[in-house]
Amino acid sequence: MAGGRKPKRKGYEGEREFAQLVKGQRVPLSGSAGKEFSGDVEWPGVGRGEIKRRKDGFKQLYTWLNSRDFLALRADRKKWLVVMTLDKLLDLLKTQKEM
Repeated sequence: MAGGRKPKRKGYEGEREFAQLVKGQRVPLSGSAGKEFSGDVEWPGVGRGEIKRRKDGFKQLYTWLNSRDFLALRADRKKWLVVMTLDKLLDLLKTQKEM
């Protein structure tokens, strides 16, 4: 049941939760409303984002991030990605605004 109602609902709930936390906007119909709405969440001042929730699918990321401020990772011939807690990111953004 990979594409059933429960996973879709979980995705919508994740989008709403993240949008509320960052005072952003959830894009209508989870981005399916057309090209102008690509992504799941619009975060003012940051951009558009894709939201993913998994029961245990990111366990290794959490293990690597444990007791660290960020995690940087890259696949061969791909751009670097940075992973950090939302609290850490919000602190960084707040610090930037104060400067």
